Amino acid sequence: MSEPRKLEVLRAIVEDYVHSREPVGSKALVERHHLGVSSATIRNDMAALEDEGLITAPHTSAGRIPTDKGYRLFVDQISAVKPLSAAERRAIQSLLEGSEDLDDVLDRTVRLLAQLTNQVAVVQYPHLSRAVVRHIEFVQMAPRKVLIVLIADSGKVEQRVIDVGQELSDDALTSLRTRFLTGLAGTPLTLLPQHSAAVVAGCAPNERPAAHALSKALEALSHSSREDRMVMAGTANLARSNVDFPLSIGPVLEALEEQVVMLRLLSEMAQDHRGIAVSIGRENPYDGLAEASVVATGYGPDATAKVGILGPTRMDYPTTMAAVRAVARYLSRILGP
Repeated sequence: MSEPRKLEVLRAIVEDYVHSREPVGSKALVERHHLGVSSATIRNDMAALEDEGLITAPHTSAGRIPTDKGYRLFVDQISAVKPLSAAERRAIQSLLEGSEDLDDVLDRTVRLLAQLTNQVAVVQYPHLSRAVVRHIEFVQMAPRKVLIVLIADSGKVEQRVIDVGQELSDDALTSLRTRFLTGLAGTPLTLLPQHSAAVVAGCAPNERPAAHALSKALEALSHSSREDRMVMAGTANLARSNVDFPLSIGPVLEALEEQVVMLRLLSEMAQDHRGIAVSIGRENPYDGLAEASVVATGYGPDATAKVGILGPTRMDYPTTMAAVRAVARYLSRILGP
């Protein structure tokens, strides 16, 4: 069996099974695909693919379905990720470009990706270890209550209301805001506590109680900005795929709920020469995802955070890879400088 024909027969089996959910027989392959050989030859080819562990027969079925190894070979042979249609690109652009802030952008991203792929969409918040302070705002809410807003250059906005422990005039609060903004603008979030303490030390003694309270609140906001977390949408799509999870859909849902599992998997997935990372079935280190595949790619200025989808191993890989990559590119454009 020649290598090109082996790949062609495997491709036909994968495509038919993804489309029909039914095991694929040699007769169907001959009828639906112009492979240029007889049914007997196709049967021999299928036997060879089965010997290599690329396809298997579920129970007593006459047809065959791809194995994880078969999907892997199929995915690796997709030489180029196909572009999305103009209509799909316009839909992505119009939905994402109206976003107000990072939370809104990422929420729209996962909902859009879930709709495009009919799978579960997940996106990591950008890794903010290198994020810096873009802006700080203090707003008087009551005589001792101040709203603090911390904006990172990643677009992340954190805010909270605190009691500063003393009454401040508008001028005094404006003066403090200027001090903190001057002292902290461009500071990495990881270094904010040290720089903030220096700002407090430079304040007049009568301003220090309020300055100390503001400093502590900014420090807390910088920590919550750096939390590694993700957003997801489309879990209902899994329920419609329960035929694809014969063992149980429970472990897959648990992995999604236990965000640390998904975050670790996304962080560890290595992208290939096409800029896409694909983890198939038992390649996933977490047992609960043994019947699932994850397709992801990096986005943002340094492309360290990932956006992707999780679904059954029986998925339309070419279309899913194209959607994930297109959405990641728009996301990077929106979040770029």
